[in-house]
Amino acid sequence: MMRLHRNLCFSVIDGLTLIFNEGKYADKVIQQLLKRDKRWGARDRGFVAETTYDIVRWKRLYAEIAEVKAPFDRDNLWRMFAVWATLKGIKLPDWKYFENTPTRKIKGRFDELSKIRKLKESIPDWIDELGEKELGSEVWSKEITALNEQADVVLRVNTLKTTKEKLQAQLFDLDIETEFLKGYPNALKLKERANVFTSEAFKNGYFEVQDASSQLVAEFLNVKPGMRVVDTCAGAGGKTLHIASLMENKGQIIAMDIYENKLNELKRRAKRNGAHNIENRVIDSTKPIKKLYDKADRVLIDAPCSGLGVLRRNPDAKWKLQPDFIEKIKKTQQDILQRYSRMVKAGGQLVYATCSVLPSENQNQVATFLKSEAGKDFSLVKDKKVLVHKSGFDGFYMALLEKKA
Repeated sequence: MMRLHRNLCFSVIDGLTLIFNEGKYADKVIQQLLKRDKRWGARDRGFVAETTYDIVRWKRLYAEIAEVKAPFDRDNLWRMFAVWATLKGIKLPDWKYFENTPTRKIKGRFDELSKIRKLKESIPDWIDELGEKELGSEVWSKEITALNEQADVVLRVNTLKTTKEKLQAQLFDLDIETEFLKGYPNALKLKERANVFTSEAFKNGYFEVQDASSQLVAEFLNVKPGMRVVDTCAGAGGKTLHIASLMENKGQIIAMDIYENKLNELKRRAKRNGAHNIENRVIDSTKPIKKLYDKADRVLIDAPCSGLGVLRRNPDAKWKLQPDFIEKIKKTQQDILQRYSRMVKAGGQLVYATCSVLPSENQNQVATFLKSEAGKDFSLVKDKKVLVHKSGFDGFYMALLEKKA
């Protein structure tokens, strides 16, 4: 039976205050919380992180059960905490925060509210309506349930430095058990969650943490050693590094982004990974793009998107997203496709990818592009729609397009 410790519970309440009332990002808040007390062991830190994420994930449901409304004062947050604990079957200690907690009523309200999808899955009305409109009620119900489950930890083995078998053995020696995943050639899935970032293997660049679905994208791009490849929305470079390993350090990768700080992070990661063929270029005007017109064998557009496919990792995103953002991001996606596709040379290929499950951000964008002036020389080779409830991994979309030779 789990016992609640006062200082850990206080940390959770402090974290929720920042996330719910001050709009802070959950992952950043939790990073700060975990540095609070040097005496905390792995289990204590795990409790703080997972409980905070849990209550963020189920915010709407718990608030309805606790009958509290935003902005949440500390008493409200303790009430939501009591709901979390009760539903988890944890005995509440006799602290003043938990006086008069109506345990039986909480369970009854949970059963009753669980009949309504937007409450059961704890999502804003508008996201529920959008998901149903785009995927249909049956698929959306399964998908949103899967999006509320905790994600597995998946590693991508850096084949520039080691093999899957060697890394598996090395982690096994650290009591970290992993398994291979059929259809994901460079993936190792952790059997239990563990902090892998402190390991020598990570410091030596033998792996990165990267979801299995995300690992499909670089494979989809069909790169060969010696090519010139442009990753146009590289960010901190998870997919760039995967491309580098598939190219065996031969050829040239140009990693581009509008944010220079993300490319600086990529530079550090590339060094750790032993990837020497990556050149960073900030998109600070239209010039860097124009310079590359008709010059790339492969172009990856890992487009900015709603992120609905990765809600398992970023549960606070559902409270931060706004309907007008989705409309804006669709315009951005099409604009990027129109402009960046011009970097593909005749006979070259382009991958358009998102971590969204909405057709309007995915296959519909590709269809619009192919009908346009800029897309008339391109044809769709194949695409892949990855849903969480079918794959067990993040929701993703990728389309491979080829330019006429």
